[in-house]
Amino acid sequence: MIPTSLYESDISSLPLLQRGKVRDVYSVNDEMLLVVTTDRLSAFDVVLNDPIPGKGAVLTEVSNFWFDRLGARIATQCLDLPLEAVLEDRQEREQVTGRAMLVKRLQPLSFEAIARGYLIGSGWKDYQASGQLCGITLPKGLRQADALPEALFTPSTKAAVGGHDENVGFEAVVAELGGDLANDLRDMTLSLYTQAADYARRQGIIIADTKFEFGLNANGDLVWIDEALTPDSSRFWPADQYQPGTSPPSFDKQFVRDYLETLDWDKTAPAPALPAHIIEQTAAKYREAGERLGVYR
Repeated sequence: MIPTSLYESDISSLPLLQRGKVRDVYSVNDEMLLVVTTDRLSAFDVVLNDPIPGKGAVLTEVSNFWFDRLGARIATQCLDLPLEAVLEDRQEREQVTGRAMLVKRLQPLSFEAIARGYLIGSGWKDYQASGQLCGITLPKGLRQADALPEALFTPSTKAAVGGHDENVGFEAVVAELGGDLANDLRDMTLSLYTQAADYARRQGIIIADTKFEFGLNANGDLVWIDEALTPDSSRFWPADQYQPGTSPPSFDKQFVRDYLETLDWDKTAPAPALPAHIIEQTAAKYREAGERLGVYR
């Protein structure tokens, strides 16, 4: 049975703060937010018009799995409260059940914290052109999808919907956040990635790279926010099909990116429509990622 889709949530009992590329964020009070993960999908920083059925529920379940599994390392945004605590209307609850999270209201950092363990995507293109990955010089002779000598922290700016994220050097993070917080951000990013990648590899999945987001609480402490190691924020490869020198198959939205690359599209809005078979296969890949990770046990 194909899950129903939710392209945009409609919660009239709470003020809508923003509609992001994937998430709708509502204000509950000065200390709490309701975050709804929709079935929207963005590719090349453009939000597509076609939802991926069930995708938001998978992302929510995968995020909760990782927040729970790795939450001993760092405080997370998660609040252990039922939806009934903030949504009295049954129809509103049913609309977002399984895809909504009640989270702490925090001050997000202005950088995306990216961890890369393999040479792929824009990093591979960068390396081919310059021998570097985001300004970091790499050994000569690496192939596409090769494991890097060590995991790298490659931060980027956070663009608004319709904009493009831009890679920045570590010195830009230091300049804005200060040395201590910048170092903490880098170390936590690499620690979480390494622990998650080790677990996922045992489950038959290679996490090639991932994007984390962090915020600060009232005491200035680092808190893990947004999503956690999902098929939207990460490249997931089946370990049994991994072959350096080629772009591996994936359990994430790279499948959609690869399809879009075959079209005559300039990667600006509006995005082309997705065929039904691409939508169905993408939904299946998201579900399989959660299954392989052991999210549904």
